Amino acid sequence: MAEVQVVERKLAVIFAADIAEYSRLMGLDEVGTLRRLQAYRTILDRLIAAHRGRIFNTAGDSFVADFGSAVDAVECAVAVQDTIEKENEGRQAGEPMRFRIGIHLGDVLVEGSNLFGDGVNIAARLEALAEPGGICLSGPVRDQIGSRLPIGLTSLGEQRVKNIAEPVRVFKVGGAPGRGSLLSVRRRGATIRAVMLFPAVLAVIAVAGAAWWLWPGRHSEPRQRQAEAVQPYSAPRLSIAVLPFANLSDDPQQEYFVDGITEDLTTDLARIEGSQVIARNSAFTYKGKPVDAKRIGRELGVRYVLEGSVQRSGNQVRINAQLVDAETGAHLWAERFDRDAGDLFALQNEITARIARALQSQLAIAEARRPTARPDALDYILRGRAVVTKPISRERYDEAVTLFETALALDPQATDAAAWLAAALAARVVDDLSDLPNEDLHRAERLVAQALAMSPNSALAHYVKGQVLFAQSHCKEAIPEYERAISLDRSRAPAYARLGFCKFLTGSVGDAIPYFEQAIHLSPHEPGIAPWYGRMGVIYLLQSRTDEAIGWLEKANSENARLAFVHAYLAAGYALKGDTERARAELHEAQGLSTAYLSLANVEKSNWYDNPEIRGLAEATYFPGLRRAGIPEE
Repeated sequence: MAEVQVVERKLAVIFAADIAEYSRLMGLDEVGTLRRLQAYRTILDRLIAAHRGRIFNTAGDSFVADFGSAVDAVECAVAVQDTIEKENEGRQAGEPMRFRIGIHLGDVLVEGSNLFGDGVNIAARLEALAEPGGICLSGPVRDQIGSRLPIGLTSLGEQRVKNIAEPVRVFKVGGAPGRGSLLSVRRRGATIRAVMLFPAVLAVIAVAGAAWWLWPGRHSEPRQRQAEAVQPYSAPRLSIAVLPFANLSDDPQQEYFVDGITEDLTTDLARIEGSQVIARNSAFTYKGKPVDAKRIGRELGVRYVLEGSVQRSGNQVRINAQLVDAETGAHLWAERFDRDAGDLFALQNEITARIARALQSQLAIAEARRPTARPDALDYILRGRAVVTKPISRERYDEAVTLFETALALDPQATDAAAWLAAALAARVVDDLSDLPNEDLHRAERLVAQALAMSPNSALAHYVKGQVLFAQSHCKEAIPEYERAISLDRSRAPAYARLGFCKFLTGSVGDAIPYFEQAIHLSPHEPGIAPWYGRMGVIYLLQSRTDEAIGWLEKANSENARLAFVHAYLAAGYALKGDTERARAELHEAQGLSTAYLSLANVEKSNWYDNPEIRGLAEATYFPGLRRAGIPEE
């Protein structure tokens, strides 16, 4: 089967601008119009670059740019209209050019340096709704800027636009009737004076007694579309800004390494299901400045801030990272990494992947702790994710399944709800903690198919599909699903562990251990780490490395004493070492946790031993050990 091509996506603020009545102007004076267009293009280039944007497409009279920040994009739009209005002063009637600008925040497809998709199309439709000299924003942009810019916003309600299935909430930049015509936009100590846009409309308002709803094309609009007051801004859930890590080394040349960590973390965190990560360009405006997490949270509209530092001394590198609640300023998580600096690129990959993995759990835990009067589907998904970050047990799986079921009932189209419910169902089967394993697997199979149909590039969904195949004893088919999950999210530590065990069960014994080591390395504090330790012990015992096997199995047991297979392999290991008393005690524990260990005949039925090579190893080590521990044959 042909490999599915990975489509790169990103969240971007799209700024679309065109010249009103361009054809009429060209008809009047082609040469003069082109000359003025060149001058205005220079203005746009300068202002977009100054506001950390990038023009990625032009077509005669239109320009499309992308920004990492909604605030930057809107500030730029205001500055563009202000500058062009001043350029137009003194021109003869009919000569001035006026731009229309539309701004939208949405998901876009990335192809080289170009962007495509509905995110771009909606910005273009908003541009067409804007008056000459005006700016229209979509609802997501309005939500992002909140009250951080002292500009007037007037709601135009929900608008149906061409080739977009759902209506778009639209706001025009411009104060409610009666507000002053001069606005000041302050940001980072700079003040941009922005004239009130829509001068022609204001003239109508002055004559018509503020009857703004009588604008052309708006004759039937109800009065409730007068100015919408800007509401206090509430940061989106799972929203985070990765601030530039501080370089504490004496060597300024280490900046490239420090900035690389920040950039990689921004990319990795954006892969977390449901996360909203502030773009690099916006976060880097705080480089070298004192960190005030609460102020930064308000300015960028995020709930969490990740900060850190890098210090290099000789061949040693120390990296500190802290997750801060931007609303309260409280530190939620912190970790320090001390490493040899021999291979900086490999070190950078390791550290960023480890931090990203840790934050997958920490952000869900932090969100689940927030009180919510009327929880929605996302609230229940986050609560379920918080539950599965704890050491596994039958009760915790049941609780997580209930929470994810509630989320899916509230929003049947929620991809994450379907994927997480499938994950919990498959995991409790894999971990031998399901009362109805066949029913759970059938449900998980349907749910993961639904999730992949809605989101074919979901790392979680591919991982869960691998889990279902693994539980169905289709390890060979599961391997490419785990590999796909890793290619989409290199910090998905459980996928490495499961891939390693599948390699082992399909006969690649020598290839298995490095995958478990990578999983443990990526996530040394993983709540579900006990089975990884345990399966390392299984492999070592089957390879007759009994002492190493017991060491890993005991580590697994100290993390979670309710894993039946760990006790069973410990029983075999201690028996092979001649410690019959401890072997019998461990076998008793295994039998109390699972009926699979009541007889050797039951044990031999496990799909772990379907591969002839693995069965041969078990017949030489594990099965004789269980016999010495006292397990009945039948």
